[in-house]
Amino acid sequence: MMNIKPSAAIRKNYNEISELCKQSGEPVYLTKNGEGDLVVMDIKAFARRESMLRLRENLIAAEEDRLSGKKGYSVDEVSKMMKDAVKEVLDGQRK
Repeated sequence: MMNIKPSAAIRKNYNEISELCKQSGEPVYLTKNGEGDLVVMDIKAFARRESMLRLRENLIAAEEDRLSGKKGYSVDEVSKMMKDAVKEVLDGQRK
């Protein structure tokens, strides 16, 4: 479900919007004069998204390297990289 609020709501109902972000884990879209203006979200959800984006970027870069013939990684190296990535995502959820 997409949460959309007028920009004035952030001034009048900061605590309500903050709680909505925390409970839903989803961003709240703020509009100004009926047009999209800002997006606000819980810091934990933001950190989780950033971690997932970094993981995806790393996976894409590794696949591009593989396709271009660059040196690959051993099973042990990949296993360690995946464990590190999962740990980073989980640590981002706990913050």
